[in-house]
Amino acid sequence: MALKVIGTGLGRTGTMSLKLALEQLGLAPCHHMVEVFMHPESVPLWVEAGRGNPDWDAIFGDYQAMVDHPGCKFWRELMDYYPDAKLIHTVRDPERWFESTQATIFNPGGGALNPPEPMRDFFAMVMAEYEGQQNDHDYMIEHFKRHTEDVLAGVPPERLLVFEASQGWEPLCAFLGVPVPDTPYPRENSTAEFQARVSAGTMADPAAVKAEMDKARAH
Repeated sequence: MALKVIGTGLGRTGTMSLKLALEQLGLAPCHHMVEVFMHPESVPLWVEAGRGNPDWDAIFGDYQAMVDHPGCKFWRELMDYYPDAKLIHTVRDPERWFESTQATIFNPGGGALNPPEPMRDFFAMVMAEYEGQQNDHDYMIEHFKRHTEDVLAGVPPERLLVFEASQGWEPLCAFLGVPVPDTPYPRENSTAEFQARVSAGTMADPAAVKAEMDKARAH
C-alpha cells in the first residue's frame, strides 16, 4: 500500500496527536517512532535506509501515513517515491520546541542518547542530522528553522499543508478533503506524559507501548 500522507515535521511538533488524528480520519495505521518500538523487527530496515539502501515497501507495508522520526528524516526521498502523497509539515514556536526536546527526546539521560545495544545503530542514524549538537540552544533553533525553510522550498505548494496542532481539525480536514469529526482534536504525548513513560521504563517494551497506543486511541 502506498503512503497517502507524509509528515515532514520534526519530533515534538504535535506528531503523536497528528498520528492519532490521521488514523481517526481513516488513514490507519500511521507510522510514528512508537511503531518502531512496537515492531523492533523493522530496525534493520531503517538502519539500511540510513545507509542509502531503503526498502520503503518493506518498511511501510500496510501503513497509509507517516509522521515523526525516523520517517521525517527521509521526506525528500519519500515525496519522490510516493508522488501522489500529500505532505503535512507540523510546526510550533521554536523556543517551545527546543524546551520540549530537552525535557523529552533529547534529554541527556534519555534513551535516544543512551540507547540499548540493539538500537544503537538505529538511533545513531536518527541523530546524525543534529551533528551531536542536540542540546545546544542556538544550533537547534537554527536547525529547526532551516528544516522548515527546506520543506517550504522543496515541496510543491499544492501538496503541502503547514500545520500547528492548535489549529485543530478544520485545516487538516480541508487539506485532505474529508469531513470534520465531531470529537475534539487529539492531544497526546505531552512532556509530562512522555516523562512518565520514561520513568515507568515502558518506552522500549513493545507490549507496553501498544497498550499505551490503544489507550490513546480510545480517548
